Amino acid sequence: MSELATLSPDRVKVERLQDALLKLPQVTFEVKHYFAKGVYAREIIIPKGCCLVGRIHTQSQINTVSKGDISVTTENGIVRVQAPCTLVGKPGRKRAGYAHEETVWTTYLGTDKTDPDEIFETLTALTYEQYEKLCAQGMLALNGE
Repeated sequence: MSELATLSPDRVKVERLQDALLKLPQVTFEVKHYFAKGVYAREIIIPKGCCLVGRIHTQSQINTVSKGDISVTTENGIVRVQAPCTLVGKPGRKRAGYAHEETVWTTYLGTDKTDPDEIFETLTALTYEQYEKLCAQGMLALNGE
């Protein structure tokens, strides 16, 4: 059975959007990294008209939209987010978005790590299968904190 066959209908939509976007020319985002004791912040600037799909976070996180206007498609539907706005994201979610205006999105994660690449690889998962394997191995609480 394929991974998509086991996903909810909304997850399938996000995965299909990601597959379609990967066939198009890719946008390189301007990324800024910030560190404080026990906290990492990753800020991206999303150009107006850009459609994107993120990775699956393995822990809860705080997200701030400090500039812009973006529609975010989640497993629970579409939410239009306009700055200023702060959201709490649950682990195990993959979001897709469309920027109506240039948008500045910052994600805050609890970690003592200081290498952005290591943080990216350890605090996000590429696929739901990878995320669920981490949960099964007891490394994460499935949809928990």
